[in-house]
Amino acid sequence: MVREIVRDQMFLRQKSEPATIKDKQVVMDLIDTLRANQDRCVGMAANMIGVKKQIIVVMVGPFIFPMINPKIIRKTGKYETEESCLSLDGVRPCTRYKEIEVEYLDSDFKLKRGTYTDFTAQIIQHEIQHFSGDLI
Repeated sequence: MVREIVRDQMFLRQKSEPATIKDKQVVMDLIDTLRANQDRCVGMAANMIGVKKQIIVVMVGPFIFPMINPKIIRKTGKYETEESCLSLDGVRPCTRYKEIEVEYLDSDFKLKRGTYTDFTAQIIQHEIQHFSGDLI
C-alpha cells in the first residue's frame, strides 16, 4: 500500500527500533511507496512513512531491495557531499563513505552481508541515518 510521506521533523528526529517478522507489511508498504515516488526518490526509511522501525528500501536501476535492521560493519573512503531527502526541503551537506559493508536481514528475514560502493552506498548510508533521528 502506498503511504503518505512524513515531513514532520519532530517525528523524523525520533529513534527507530529494530524490526521483527511482524513488520513484514511495512517492507511491502515501503516498496510500494518508493515505486510511487521513483521519479524523485531512490531510497526510503520506514520513518518516512510513519513507522519507527529499522527498515529501508533502496532502488538500483529498476530493482528495489529491502534491508531490515541493517548495520554498517565496515566503511572506507570518507568524502563530503550534499543530499536531499523526500521528507525535507532543500539540500544539505553530509559526510559519506565510498565503500561500505552491511549486515542485514532480507525480506525473508534471512541474514545477509553485502558490499556496496559509490551511489548505492550513499543511498544506504542516508537511509540508515534516519534510524538515529539525525536529519541530514
